[in-house]
Amino acid sequence: MRALAAAAATATATAAAAAAPSPARFPLRLVVTPRASLGHCRASSSARSPRRDCYATTMGDETSTSIATQSQEPAAVGAGSVKQQLSKLVIASLRTTVPEVEVDPMVEVCTAKFGDYQCNNAMGLWSRIKGSGTSFKNPNAIGQAIAKNLPPSDIIESTSVAGPGFVNIVLSNSWVAKRIQDMLVNGIKTWAPILPVKRAVLDFSSPNIAKEMHVGHLRSTIIGDTLARMFEFSNVEVLRRNHVGDWGTQFGMLIQYLFEKFPNWEEIGSQAIGDLQTFYKASKNRFDGDAEFKDRAQQAVVRLQGGEERYRAAWNKICEISRNEFDMVYKLLNVKLEEKGESFYNPFIPQVLEELNNKGLIKESEGAKVIFIEGHQIPLIVVKRDGGFNYASTDLAALWYRLNVEKAEWIIYVTDVGQQQHFDMFFNAARMAGWLPDPKEKKFPKTNHVGFGLVLGSDGKRFRTRSTEVVRLIELLDEAKSRSKSELLQRLTENGKIVDWTEEELEKTSEAVGYGAVKYADLKNNRLTNYTFSFEQMLSDKGNTAVYLQYAHARICSIIRKSNKDVEELKMSGAISLDHPDERVLGLYLIRFAEVVEEACTNLLPNVLCEYLYNLSEMFTRFYTNCQVVGSPEETSRLLLCQATAVVMRQCFELLGITPVYKL
Repeated sequence: MRALAAAAATATATAAAAAAPSPARFPLRLVVTPRASLGHCRASSSARSPRRDCYATTMGDETSTSIATQSQEPAAVGAGSVKQQLSKLVIASLRTTVPEVEVDPMVEVCTAKFGDYQCNNAMGLWSRIKGSGTSFKNPNAIGQAIAKNLPPSDIIESTSVAGPGFVNIVLSNSWVAKRIQDMLVNGIKTWAPILPVKRAVLDFSSPNIAKEMHVGHLRSTIIGDTLARMFEFSNVEVLRRNHVGDWGTQFGMLIQYLFEKFPNWEEIGSQAIGDLQTFYKASKNRFDGDAEFKDRAQQAVVRLQGGEERYRAAWNKICEISRNEFDMVYKLLNVKLEEKGESFYNPFIPQVLEELNNKGLIKESEGAKVIFIEGHQIPLIVVKRDGGFNYASTDLAALWYRLNVEKAEWIIYVTDVGQQQHFDMFFNAARMAGWLPDPKEKKFPKTNHVGFGLVLGSDGKRFRTRSTEVVRLIELLDEAKSRSKSELLQRLTENGKIVDWTEEELEKTSEAVGYGAVKYADLKNNRLTNYTFSFEQMLSDKGNTAVYLQYAHARICSIIRKSNKDVEELKMSGAISLDHPDERVLGLYLIRFAEVVEEACTNLLPNVLCEYLYNLSEMFTRFYTNCQVVGSPEETSRLLLCQATAVVMRQCFELLGITPVYKL
């Protein structure tokens, strides 16, 4: 079970930052430079900022070269992200410029006026080759050579070299327009990024059987689903795993209580258990207060694990009731998972521990069997003093299965930051066993723990009800929908448009807006931080909220409808031009979608995609304010830009697990 760890309650921002996954440095062919800092959410409210602004100088060492008129080979419009395509050109240039040096391309987005992208290899190369008899006199000379040796391509309009060799790259307007139109014709899937793996396991949600899902499970479920969606969009086969807590001592307590409270439980079925949460509390009170019952419950565990049919039947019934309740939540959230709980991996534990023992990793310590991990004061317990297995033994068996049977290349665990130490020790044990490479080698297979902070109430404490109970997730979602519908009805009544809506439209829109607001309020934050849950803020139609973004998307759809033009026909017969500065800014930002998804996947940070979506809506607003669409000479081109923006926004919504609405 991957429940919220108590230690997370006191996790500080520093501890959270330490839990951040290391950025994967992809092989050379993937041509991407991950962002240096993963634990910091960029706060830009307009354009996404690169790691550094473009460097420019007026000291005489800047040159500009136009390559638009050179003989060019057509570039594949849909082959990877823009950054990946530029990086391929930079690789070719580097091989010509410094054939004796093996180096990865460093290509970054550039938001200053000197270029759209920037190659930053020159300074690093200079530090490696100076004093070695090279003909280059300084980093600027290297930058000049890199720019000169870029292969002819219709991607690049011009280049300039500034300061210590920064190569500023301006993209061709016609190529940007062609890339957007190609997406409209062939679908957004042509903008899927290229990731270095084909199969990944996403281990997320993972509630405990016999306990209701509460707000503590919200973050794991939402973050895990979004990561899975992004990987799936990127053509990675994702094994969505729900590692539920369906095995252990608590089942002896539940089964024994069921047998004693309802001797005829098999006849009355689910009615015997009734409300599972109430049933669990009653059995726990009996277990804690009655020593004789506790002994009988512990014996029930032995009989369950021994396979006695009566005990297995009771266990199956309890699991079935829990699953039905879980499925209600997953259906509302539109989350798909395949359950492989602790019980599934239990049969594999003995052989896995035998392998680890044969490798000399398992030691005896105070009656338990443990693995000592360098850098940790406490060992990883794999067999308890009483001979029972635990969380670590199950996790080791699950990892072995995922590597050897499911053949996963990347295994990702989504739990709270309080479990960071467990995963650090567990991953280290796997490396000691030779299952995983050293992370410094940047090889696969690999594992990551995706930690996240707490959901807080307005008082700054863990989010609970007034009676100090944890908030049931099903009730939270129902309230989000109810509030959303109430606000929608009020607005439609006030503006006189309520007559244009059917009851079905009201229901579906309230669900989409309400559930989407809950998801986006979580996902827009850097996952390592705590966030305060507030219906008022998340359902606001102002600022960086899902409601605001839904309105923005609905407005674009309205613009297209009011034009009375067939966009499907226009995208086949019309053409996009980017002559106005705001048209170009919007177009450039649209084509960066693929690299944003790639960055979010690489660093396992969904908030990167949220930031892009919000910035895109802001850029569209600026474009629409300054560029008349309907009735203008450029109507066809601008309608196509409207449609492209709507398509990209819808894909962002899809990746975030949010249902877009077309009218509000």
